[in-house]
Amino acid sequence: MSAVFTSLAKAFGQLTDRAVLCVVAKSVALTVLVFVVLGWALYAGLVEAFARAGLAGEAGGFAGAAAAVLIAGLAFWFLFRVVALAVLQFFADEIVEAVEARHYPEACAQARHLPFRRDLANSLRGIGRTLAVNALALPLAVVLMFTGIGTAVVFLGVNAWLLGRELTDMAWLRHCGDADGAERDNPVAKGQRIALGAVIAAIMLVPIANVLAPILGAAAGTHLTHLAIGQGTRTVRDA
Repeated sequence: MSAVFTSLAKAFGQLTDRAVLCVVAKSVALTVLVFVVLGWALYAGLVEAFARAGLAGEAGGFAGAAAAVLIAGLAFWFLFRVVALAVLQFFADEIVEAVEARHYPEACAQARHLPFRRDLANSLRGIGRTLAVNALALPLAVVLMFTGIGTAVVFLGVNAWLLGRELTDMAWLRHCGDADGAERDNPVAKGQRIALGAVIAAIMLVPIANVLAPILGAAAGTHLTHLAIGQGTRTVRDA
């Protein structure tokens, strides 16, 4: 598990890099924009719904705004991870390239650049997987709600698994042969992926820090991936 902490420490050390800060600015701006657009659409829809129900004018506008703020706030709390990670997929290459250029220059020179359609497909696949797995875990989370912490533990575990996979796939996709290979042959051990995912999922629960969590996770996932690739190469050579 020391590889996970080493990767996180290196990732923290690179958060001040210009390339990384540029991705932080773009991903945060786009994430906020997504929630603003969704919030505006929600407000407009609620005002229209209240008007149809006979609650028009200032009363309808106030009720729509209040409901929109409440729902948008809850959505931001529960869906921030999904949206932020989906947005990061579009800039994942830039984070991975920044880490590889500084720490793994030879691998960076040999890596392939993923086309936009591939980034879009990865984002949509990740969103679908996240929503599906969380929906499957919801009944168990509801059953464990009376325990006080059971629900939080279920969702932390589920999202640790999801995050660990997605954050290491970002780098692995640049070096594997094909998409199917990425799904099957991610070289990072499952325990390490889950540990990394758990740390990033926990950071995402902390206000302000949650903005940097996806970037930190992508950088740490890149280090983990290259450590695993290096170990695999040494094993082959030793054999």
